[in-house]
Amino acid sequence: MLYNLIIQGQHVPTQSLKQIAKLANVGAIDAINQQAFCLSQADNSQAAAIAAMCAEQQLDFAFIPFHRYIKDFKLAVMDMDSTLITIECIDEIADMIGVKTEVAAITEAAMRGEIVFAESLTRRVALLAGLDADALQRVYDERLQLTPGAEKLIATFQKNGIKTLLVSGGFTFFTDKLKARLNLDYAASNELEIVDGKLTGRILGTILDAQGKADWLNKIRNEIDCTQKQTLAIGDGANDLLMMAAAGSSVAYHAKPIVREQASYALNYNDLSAVIPLLGKE
Repeated sequence: MLYNLIIQGQHVPTQSLKQIAKLANVGAIDAINQQAFCLSQADNSQAAAIAAMCAEQQLDFAFIPFHRYIKDFKLAVMDMDSTLITIECIDEIADMIGVKTEVAAITEAAMRGEIVFAESLTRRVALLAGLDADALQRVYDERLQLTPGAEKLIATFQKNGIKTLLVSGGFTFFTDKLKARLNLDYAASNELEIVDGKLTGRILGTILDAQGKADWLNKIRNEIDCTQKQTLAIGDGANDLLMMAAAGSSVAYHAKPIVREQASYALNYNDLSAVIPLLGKE
């Protein structure tokens, strides 16, 4: 099978590119932009050596199919916390009630796959009981930021007719706002119970967990008549693994080791726009 080898970094030394090209048995190096380069018809037999060199130089690399085009994709599915946005919303909500350290520790354990997600979410949300619901708006206004490159990536999806699904183990308060703000096609997440203007410490309905994320991917895929191969999933934590496995291609974005190991591609050093060259040719 023929591959294109994509090399990306904040600074990509010319000498490093030449060394990688030699390992990949490639003669020509084409610049995609100032941070991304394509080595066409690359040999992946030295992938381990290329990976080691890229890690040393803090470069991201990916062997993608030579004949792949952006418009081969029809659905892009994205996680929210620490993927589309820079924060973990529940940790920041917890900060408003003075339990961020405790909640963040549970979040980290869940993202590493050490705690079943539904259990971890139930435990974390319980610690929020009694907090004024106005705190959710404060988190959105004061702390929520889009991941650098997110808007450029979404614009690329939209330009090429790729439907977008934001699916999160987080909360509808945030996913609904981001769906409207970014003109996403679909969004799904968990709903916090609010009574008399305060969080009760409970989730309404069934918790959207790892299986729920995969189910939503398949639901939308079927609705828009999209094959698995035409689906891309992007995530960072263990709760994203089933969703990523259900997609034809997956990207681990600044992810936990367990996710990097199982994803099609890993982006460890670049912003979210680095997904674009992995989609293929225009």
